[in-house]
Amino acid sequence: MEKQQSKDPLHGITLQRILEQLVDYYGFDTLGEIIKIKCFTDKPSIKSSLTFLRKTDWARKKVEELYIKTSPKLKSNLNDTKS
Repeated sequence: MEKQQSKDPLHGITLQRILEQLVDYYGFDTLGEIIKIKCFTDKPSIKSSLTFLRKTDWARKKVEELYIKTSPKLKSNLNDTKS
């Protein structure tokens, strides 16, 4: 029997990992411009942002959508740093 792979592009990726990769790629300043969320613009930190995103579905959805759009760039950026 073959294992079926999830079609969910976020399968197996934690919210913390998503946020850390987006912050590494964009920085909090740019994230705050792309997604208007106070936790990205007012004394931003991974911890405070995770707390907010875990409690706020609409905000988490926007972050996840940005991650999906950005993930090809993240992968090519990761490959560039390995070379």
